[in-house]
Amino acid sequence: MSARALTGSRRWLALAGCLVWFAFTLFPLYWAAVTSFKSPIGVVGGATYIPFVDFEPTMTAWYELFSGQRGGFYDTFTASMIVGLSASVAATAIGSMAAYALVRFTFRFRLLSALIFVVVAFGGFLLGRNVMGLGQGIALIYAFIAALALAVISSRFRLPGPELGNKDIVFWFVSQRMFPPIVAAFALYLMYTEVGKLGFKLVDSYIGLTFAYIAFSLPIVIWLMRDFFEALPVEVEEAAMVDNVPTWRIFFGIVLPMSKPGLIATFMITLAFVWNEFLFALFLTNSKWQTLPILVAGQNSQRGDEWWSISAAALVAIIPMMVMAGVLSRLMRSGLLLGAIK
Repeated sequence: MSARALTGSRRWLALAGCLVWFAFTLFPLYWAAVTSFKSPIGVVGGATYIPFVDFEPTMTAWYELFSGQRGGFYDTFTASMIVGLSASVAATAIGSMAAYALVRFTFRFRLLSALIFVVVAFGGFLLGRNVMGLGQGIALIYAFIAALALAVISSRFRLPGPELGNKDIVFWFVSQRMFPPIVAAFALYLMYTEVGKLGFKLVDSYIGLTFAYIAFSLPIVIWLMRDFFEALPVEVEEAAMVDNVPTWRIFFGIVLPMSKPGLIATFMITLAFVWNEFLFALFLTNSKWQTLPILVAGQNSQRGDEWWSISAAALVAIIPMMVMAGVLSRLMRSGLLLGAIK
């Protein structure tokens, strides 16, 4: 066999493999779409694949979903859009600034300062709660303020013990995602409940859920944007510093436009995490600010899981993300091409 024929056969094999993988990844979406148009008898009666051939399609599941018989669809969809977009934008903005600082500036602090923060926070809370008779919310606030102040003040002195730097800070951020989500969700619920007793409602509120998602997304944003900022040429920033350009103008006027593809990619990943997150929404909401994953999980009855309704709700949750990914991916590709031309 000639080299040209061998190359052609390899291309056909690669194309066949790609088509098989495409069909494998697309089939769940097709199956959900088909199931959403089936009647209950059509679902439990056996596998059917082609509308008007294997079964007679019906709009019952879609009508029940949009009419409100299956829960407040419009309220949950609006809550998901508002919370998802605002939390993703805020997390990307805050995380990008933190990542840039960890790349371009050097931070040094003693491990003993971190231990002081932990000891004072826990000790102050127990002291205020059990000895001084303060409420849990007030004791928590006072202990956190005192611990943070002492940790910052102590970091200015030459304390004994190992010194930590930027890589240790990044590892600490990433390590926050290693905790089981149920631990953080339960702890946040308890903290929100205590703060609510002070008159600041956080459970089933926009602020409470958004803050939780921002904190949940910051580690991944810092980790991703740190790699993007490290790949940028530092000579451009140094040239701006020679011209006495302020640091904030360098960041917003030079660094962010150069890292536009990375910002869009990070925003897409963050939005996907927030949009699909279930556990925090389950613990921290009960009616007003419930999101689409809660609506999808609630599509059942005394007879069990009603897959026709679950499929319709799942498609409604998937389609906006597909549209968003398609629009932002085009912007990301244009940004990459523009950066290559420059």
